Amino acid sequence: MMRCHLQLCVLGVMMLCSGLWVHCKNPLSGAYLDGDVNCAILSSVHTKVINLHKRAKPQPFVCSGFDLTTFLQSLSAIHTIEEINNSTLLPGIKLGYEVCDPCASPTKALHCVEHLLAINGSLPALLDYTDFRPPVKALLGERYSELSIAIAKLLSLYLFPQVSCSSSSPVLSDKLRYPSFMRVIPSDIYQTQALVNLMSHFSWNWVGVVYGDDDYGRAAYQSFTQQSEGKICADFEKVVPHYLDHVDVDKVIKNVAQSIQKSEAKVVLLILKPQLVEKLFKEMIQTNTSRIWIASDAWSMNRFLTKMKDINKVGKIFGFSFSMGITPGFEDYLKNLRPTPGARNDFIEEYKQLRLNCSLSPSTCAVDDVLHAVDLREAYRERVAIYAFAHGLRALLKCNKTTCSGETNFPPWQLVESMRSANFTLDGNTYSFDENGDFSDGYDLIMWKENNDERTIDVVGKFLLKNGDVEILSQFQWINNTLPTSKCSESCPPGTAKNQSKIPCCYNCVQCGEGNYTDGWDLPKCLKCLDGMWSNKGDSKCRKFEEKYLDWKDSYPIALLAATAIGLVLVLTSLIIFYVHRNTVIIKKADNDMSCFMLLGLAVSFISVIMFISRPNEHLCRAQQAVYGLGFTLCVSCILVKAYRTFLAFMAFDPDRQHELKKLYKPLINLVLLTSGQDRGSKDLAVSRHAKLRQRHTTQ
Repeated sequence: MMRCHLQLCVLGVMMLCSGLWVHCKNPLSGAYLDGDVNCAILSSVHTKVINLHKRAKPQPFVCSGFDLTTFLQSLSAIHTIEEINNSTLLPGIKLGYEVCDPCASPTKALHCVEHLLAINGSLPALLDYTDFRPPVKALLGERYSELSIAIAKLLSLYLFPQVSCSSSSPVLSDKLRYPSFMRVIPSDIYQTQALVNLMSHFSWNWVGVVYGDDDYGRAAYQSFTQQSEGKICADFEKVVPHYLDHVDVDKVIKNVAQSIQKSEAKVVLLILKPQLVEKLFKEMIQTNTSRIWIASDAWSMNRFLTKMKDINKVGKIFGFSFSMGITPGFEDYLKNLRPTPGARNDFIEEYKQLRLNCSLSPSTCAVDDVLHAVDLREAYRERVAIYAFAHGLRALLKCNKTTCSGETNFPPWQLVESMRSANFTLDGNTYSFDENGDFSDGYDLIMWKENNDERTIDVVGKFLLKNGDVEILSQFQWINNTLPTSKCSESCPPGTAKNQSKIPCCYNCVQCGEGNYTDGWDLPKCLKCLDGMWSNKGDSKCRKFEEKYLDWKDSYPIALLAATAIGLVLVLTSLIIFYVHRNTVIIKKADNDMSCFMLLGLAVSFISVIMFISRPNEHLCRAQQAVYGLGFTLCVSCILVKAYRTFLAFMAFDPDRQHELKKLYKPLINLVLLTSGQDRGSKDLAVSRHAKLRQRHTTQ
């Protein structure tokens, strides 16, 4: 009886190994379907390795944290493979797959690759890998750049084709270091261009930056600083540990939150994992802090964050995502989720078990329904990547409409060039790799719109690499007028120029001087007016010189001439009176000569008024100043001479001093000297003032 049970057990194991061959062959594989040509899929369905920082022995990894997004993306790749198997793209060829979960750890990712490439349970060490024929022929993954970089370094030894759907680090475009790496997205160089253009579009030049301490975060931050140099300035820059189980991650998040609260920057760029963004948003919600958040592609489409409690309190959220699409039949596939006959998928079983616990105890539910928790458009790039693999395979195997004549067990390096040269059309769009193995289509600009207590993700614009500009869709143009600015300094209006500080985005506004202007906002310097034009201080434009002078026909010159005539009559009358009574005691005491000279100065001053009427010329302008100055100084000189005479009269109490001072009293000589001195001084002053005006006009 016992022997019979033993035979049944052995038979059961044999049946299990025959039906689930990969499970017996490779226990790291979470999903498997055997085919004529197999594709490896690396997908971090779990978010972290438990106690990785305490790992002291090379023991098996234990993962936790079920990630619905990567789970959905792995399902999209599997669904696409099954779709191709049911089509005529590869006639007579069945595609298989083998899925391994790196749990967002580069070390475990390398462990996955080691097992995926192993032949008969071991990875051979050869001098020449030209004829190296592992069981899988291409690798799809990984999601995170840090993992893709680690994998690509190893795969470059074998020239093994690797295609990523979301690893956007710029270093992966280096074909010298990563010759067999490809991706169906643009490099982060273009994402940072898009971010800088977005900030410039909305006049945001004073921002905060928070990035992860990993290859992706550091590379994206470095690219952003290079692209934004002189355009965008960072009020603060903070680094957060990339590994979720890091002992200080919560402490660092709190410090970052405090920096955001203290900063005057209204816009914050987050280049982080979704899980780290969730921790930061919780801090923001607790302190009731609102900002404008710019999302990197790592979390811009994360639907779990859109359903966070009080998510509407954090402020507006913008970001860029890779161009998205709808996978035909994928929603129906998810509604009837189960492995294809002959395939195994432990992740589906784990997901269903978690969902079963949700139905039994909703309060302790650890995972949401994948149909509602994740935007299905996020998984479209996996569809594109699998089709790129299939079209490269079709070219390599020399397939036609009925058959493929090539050998299916080929060395993987032969597939690299076929895939890189693939140019195919899918769902109405044409795709191809550039010389760096990247796609160069562009990004969708997205906005998280408030919807009751949640957010919905809307595509509100585009950033196409061929244009290099952010374009807001016509139905969302209202966004341009509703967002606040985030600047270190207020814009300088026309008529002023920027007085730059050491920080490129910070400056003072200084008014333009006379003869200079600015006609736009935030101009670096004032412009000089053209010849024949002029501007006042702080003007935004120059004007032609306007001729304004007193015309004989105007009312004011007529009134002025009438007053002048009356003045001349009074002067002439006074002169006649002084002449008639010149021998009287009163006139003699009043110093008749000085009085006549004074009346003469007044007459000259009245006559000079006539020179200020009509259009002037150079000679008339000089005569105006000379004649008026002569008449005015003559009057003043006469007053001074008569004042000195009066002063001598009051010196009678000191006869000696009076006698000495009388020696200086020579009326005509005094008059000539005083008049000449004042006239010379006024001319020098006029010349000096004219020279200064000419110098100012020349320099300005």
